[in-house]
Amino acid sequence: MAKRSTELFESEWAILGVVWEHEPCTAPEVQEILRGEKGWAYTTVKTIMDRMVKKGLLKTRKIRNLYLYNSAITRPRAQRSEIMRTVKRAFGGAFTPMVQFLIDNEELSDEQYDSLEKLIKARKHRKLDLKKKR
Repeated sequence: MAKRSTELFESEWAILGVVWEHEPCTAPEVQEILRGEKGWAYTTVKTIMDRMVKKGLLKTRKIRNLYLYNSAITRPRAQRSEIMRTVKRAFGGAFTPMVQFLIDNEELSDEQYDSLEKLIKARKHRKLDLKKKR
């Protein structure tokens, strides 16, 4: 399993996105899917994927001459790692300033504000329910 502090590069996010959607898959399949978007040659994709195996991001198994790749890290775990790293760098590890930044962001739609509010209220209700059960 990938280490908690593993930093994912943009290229690794792109490859993991394909693997999560199509696993198990081969490097040629990944290259074909990303060819239009990234323009990467097969050797580039294969090299990145082999490095991702060494980093613990992908698992591989060989069937005759075919290498099949599966993810070794879930999408939520990768997202959590990325968010935690960003919160640490941009907000000194504090969530409140990050949430304040999101709330103050004028690019959010009314629907997104409503969604954030609902998420916070739902979290409060779950926490209250857990306290009542104890």
